[in-house]
Amino acid sequence: MSAAEPARNFATAVVQKLHDAGHVALFAGGCVRDLLMGRQPQDYDVATDARPDQVRELFGHRKTLAVGESFGVVIVLGPRVEGQHLKVETATFRSEGAYLDGRRPDPDQIRFTTAEEDARRRDFTINGMFYDPLAGEVRDYVGGEPDVRAGIIRAIGRPQDRMQEDKLRMLRAIRFAATLDFEIEPATADAVQEMAPQLTVVSVERITQELTKMLVNRHRRRAVRLAQQLALLPVMLPEIADQAAADNPGPWTHILDMLDGLETPGFELALATLLQRLPASGSGKRDRDRAGTVTAITRRLRLSNEQGERVVWLVAHQQDLAEAPQLPAARLKRVLSHPFAGDLLAFMRADVRARRGDATTVEFVERYLAETPADVLNPPPLVTGADLIALGLKPGPDFQSLLERLRDEQLEGRVTTKDGAIALVRTWI
Repeated sequence: MSAAEPARNFATAVVQKLHDAGHVALFAGGCVRDLLMGRQPQDYDVATDARPDQVRELFGHRKTLAVGESFGVVIVLGPRVEGQHLKVETATFRSEGAYLDGRRPDPDQIRFTTAEEDARRRDFTINGMFYDPLAGEVRDYVGGEPDVRAGIIRAIGRPQDRMQEDKLRMLRAIRFAATLDFEIEPATADAVQEMAPQLTVVSVERITQELTKMLVNRHRRRAVRLAQQLALLPVMLPEIADQAAADNPGPWTHILDMLDGLETPGFELALATLLQRLPASGSGKRDRDRAGTVTAITRRLRLSNEQGERVVWLVAHQQDLAEAPQLPAARLKRVLSHPFAGDLLAFMRADVRARRGDATTVEFVERYLAETPADVLNPPPLVTGADLIALGLKPGPDFQSLLERLRDEQLEGRVTTKDGAIALVRTWI
């Protein structure tokens, strides 16, 4: 397990300093799993028998952050690398009592304890191991090392107890299985499926965080399938429950194939792909109904305004380039100059891959973008509202329509100067 880089070096230095002060200190959790798998950990956590006040005293109050002292958690700040402080989360070995809200343990029932007891209160065996970087030894009290080798996600102890303590662990089981390409052990999978309706007690923000991690990962198709199979998908996204339940070689399978065909998508594109065939809600215009439903989903998931706008636009405009070679130049330029056009093109590529279809239209769009200068694709408007007012026109219902009509003439290349545009307006009015 070799990985010489600043984050690991600093984490090892933290362990060394704790060790020199007479404390037990070990790498803990996901970083141990990743090192065993030969992966680069995203961050390093340290577990220790030192109490929070002892950690702060040892490293200094100016270089530590007491982010969760009641849970034994202190952040130790390190040197700056690439403009940011290295940091290591240290946590005192602890055991926990009841989880009163289905998410966090009662602080009054936390007791500082040994490494073995600490391991047994964690979620899955692959996350319950420790590693001594000074001795180069894994300390495994829960059977995590053989589960890593076998590629198994297994709850520590009785699965229902682990899920009851923290309902988010149901989603984490799916995410770990998908992103690590592991299998969920049957008893753990049964507990997830049995308790799936209880996911609603978890905050929407935490659910969205897990959903984001699943959808941006290259194994996003498997994550969605697992969420479907273990009854969590209808809890997260009930709007697509019916189409997902059908699970036939039709629309739902095509959506999964498209998810698989996306290349390093952002969360918004992946979510829009998942929601692309959302049924309309109501008897009004179908597109408007669908947009309303998608908007409601993005708000429920607490996405930012910009994220929500991107998802809604992609679902609403997914077919805008389907007939790109036949579109008028003005329409094509308007779509391709939109801020979200790059995601729309990525959506088209994934659709072609999923259908194993003809890529002619995608190639046409790619060639058009490559050959069309930015100032031709999206030139500054020749005429503004102020110009129309100067001509004696009053803002009103037809005002914006007139500007849009002028914009089309400009994008089509039929008018190229301001004088020409104003002359054209005069003929219209």
